[in-house]
Amino acid sequence: MTAPDPSSHLAWSTPPAALAACGVGGIALVVAAFVTNDAPGRLLIGAAAVGLLFLTGMGLRQRPRLAIEPGDPVHIVVRGLTGQQRYTPQQILRVRVVYYRRLGRRMPMLEMDVDHHGEEKLLILGRWDLGAHPEDVLEVLRTHLAR
Repeated sequence: MTAPDPSSHLAWSTPPAALAACGVGGIALVVAAFVTNDAPGRLLIGAAAVGLLFLTGMGLRQRPRLAIEPGDPVHIVVRGLTGQQRYTPQQILRVRVVYYRRLGRRMPMLEMDVDHHGEEKLLILGRWDLGAHPEDVLEVLRTHLAR
């Protein structure tokens, strides 16, 4: 059996299992907030529940977070809370992986500088957004942008 071609995967988003875990955790916290008798605890648990449910909603709304639409020309589609933005290869100014320090570890982030309606815009996508290692996504992006 041959290994799948990495360039055949053209869309990346938060893994569904992670979103499901956040949703279930948020619902469990809502139940816990109603069950507890401690008012400050109820407030804190309720805030955590709202945060998890918001994170779940954001993850579902932004699927797929990053995608490549093959064609002539290729389009890079980035989804956010307000909808999707499409960029041609000429609008992609730079794509790279940068390592940021987070929680004592170096975390890779995919940085894209794009020309967004005449203004330069920086897009930063991490492993949570992509559901894959940013270096793997960078390799596929470079392959499709070079065509």
